[in-house]
Amino acid sequence: MPSIPQTMTVPHFVGQRRVERIEKPVPEPGAGQLLIRARSNALCGSERPQFINGSDVTPGHEAAGVVVAAGLGARTAVGTPGVVFLMDYCGECRSCRRGFTNLCAAKRGDMGFNRDGGYGVYELVNENIFFPVDVDLPLTEATMLLDIMGTGGHAIKRARLVHHDIESVLVAGAGPIGLGVLAMAKLLLGESTPVYIFDVIDYRLALAERMGGTPISVANGASLEEGLKAHAMNRFDLAIDTTGKQAARQQALNALAARGVLILVGHGEGLQLNVSADMIAPERSVLGSEYFAYTELQESLPLLRANRSYMTQIITHRFGVSDIQTAFETFLAGDTGKVVIEQ
Repeated sequence: MPSIPQTMTVPHFVGQRRVERIEKPVPEPGAGQLLIRARSNALCGSERPQFINGSDVTPGHEAAGVVVAAGLGARTAVGTPGVVFLMDYCGECRSCRRGFTNLCAAKRGDMGFNRDGGYGVYELVNENIFFPVDVDLPLTEATMLLDIMGTGGHAIKRARLVHHDIESVLVAGAGPIGLGVLAMAKLLLGESTPVYIFDVIDYRLALAERMGGTPISVANGASLEEGLKAHAMNRFDLAIDTTGKQAARQQALNALAARGVLILVGHGEGLQLNVSADMIAPERSVLGSEYFAYTELQESLPLLRANRSYMTQIITHRFGVSDIQTAFETFLAGDTGKVVIEQ
């Protein structure tokens, strides 16, 4: 392992869509902590406010890297590659004790949002949120375990709690999370399961089609209902909204079959329900799905290893950290899948 410097140059999100470079001290790991040399970090739409409004911390919450130093009591060996779970969960509250680490009641922080994240050269983490991966798995590919496979898989598992025989899926939004939902539907429900996906961006719909989805364009006021009718399809067992937009959620709800489940993944706007007509009479369910639990990383790892070429289609652009400004501008313009910063 090369020696660790005392300072590092990191991107600073100053607001107004500008990223500058500043010097920060390299932190030293305390008891139970690890210092990670960041190697890859995927961009996320949730970072849009940081790019636009600025951030007091270094963003980046889909990080993969290598352990370069370990604090007292940490058991992870220096040189271990892995990924960083977003939520620094306490491990002691009722949710954590039962494995719902995504719902921690005493969360210590969110990496990249109120704690320095993976766009820096080095990232300091508590050991419990570091997940080791195989040394032969490229770290850019390892980022797929996080928001893509983790969030997408968790949403499908939430749906199966109330609907055990899902035979059709509708996805609102073909951004990276929507593409992750599409991919995990194919891996968890079966490759033959029809997955329809609607969006306004042709680039992302074309990518969804290459991944086995049936794309529906709703650009320029086009109707989802008419688009589905053209495929002789109008009712689904499962609809998953990744957009956070009320209009998309309402359309997804309206497309549910009896016993259908709507899973809300994207934070944002609301949803209007006629409880009798929308919920009681057809016995539909509406569930929220927040990120995923740390233990689901272990479930996703063999799926990623067995389906690397399929999953990594979602990664369409790679940039160096010196080009992070361009990376965000490219990503937010829409004509991308997942964009990754590599160091």
